[in-house]
Amino acid sequence: MPAFIRLVHRLGWGQPIRVDGPTTHQIKRGTPTMGGLVFVIGAVGGYFIGHLVVGSSTPITASGLLVVLMMVGLAAVGFLDDFTKTRRKQSLGLTGWQKVGGQLVVATAFALLALAFRDPDNGLTPATAAISVIRDVPWLDLMALGPVVGVVLYLLWINLLTVSVSNAVNVTDGLDGLATGATILALSAYIFIGFFQFKQACHNVGDTAEGCFQVRDPLDLTIVAVALAGSLVGFLWWNASPAQVFMGDTGSLAIGGTLGALAILTHTELLLIVIGGLYIIETGSVIIQRAYFKVTHGRRIFRMSPIHHHFELKGWDQVTITIRFWILAGLFMVVGVGLFYFGWLSS
Repeated sequence: MPAFIRLVHRLGWGQPIRVDGPTTHQIKRGTPTMGGLVFVIGAVGGYFIGHLVVGSSTPITASGLLVVLMMVGLAAVGFLDDFTKTRRKQSLGLTGWQKVGGQLVVATAFALLALAFRDPDNGLTPATAAISVIRDVPWLDLMALGPVVGVVLYLLWINLLTVSVSNAVNVTDGLDGLATGATILALSAYIFIGFFQFKQACHNVGDTAEGCFQVRDPLDLTIVAVALAGSLVGFLWWNASPAQVFMGDTGSLAIGGTLGALAILTHTELLLIVIGGLYIIETGSVIIQRAYFKVTHGRRIFRMSPIHHHFELKGWDQVTITIRFWILAGLFMVVGVGLFYFGWLSS
């Protein structure tokens, strides 16, 4: 990261600051951005080096590679946005539709590949066309409507989930270290879920075992989650207030894509709403603010959205907001893991 910061300074890749944001943020103008490049490379490198060290005892799997595909693909979309901002020296990069279009391309490729690569040992594919909570919900199997309609609805669902989560993380990334710390906590939930599913996988404990999980490659999903969480811990050292580098859209879109991919492949898609509850609050505050502004012709609920800016304008220190929001993220993580575990107990 120190080498990257020096390189970015030399290249002039400083962060442009939106003029309609809090005035206190103007001092951050020129802070190196695109730090997401470093932790994405660190996470991908950690994943492959880890497999190289352990050898054939824990092979690289289709599920792990699919998460890496989503991470790198959305990082590329974010990089194009960040690079456009730095070239233009303004806070506007790709248009909204251009960014969403890139996300849809990556998510569609991920979705189609996730229905392929059937495991010859257990017959499982990385993903299924059923919507899941802590496991697939049988009556929400989209393929029940027929293969053509089912695949179309499945692609729409995966694209909606991917775009929503990646943009939610992007919205949350507004204070030094806020999205980084919150994501480490969310990934901690998936580290637990993946490893627990590995220990309770039907192909490990037997198909007749009560509550076993029909999930392909849960241990490899755990390894990917650990790799990204570890990389983010290193990044947080430099991103903590006052930040010496920002992750940019390169990092926030990559993080959101990874969380979405982990939720899809661990069959916990709707549980992500709880685990990523902080992202929901942040995005919800923007939606509520805009809707109320239009309905009331100019009135506002919050002083500024996303909601972390509201507390800034109320006089809270940025560090205070970040730590308190981390606490909220931790509570959501604990509740999400608790629901997952109690769901297993009840099954």
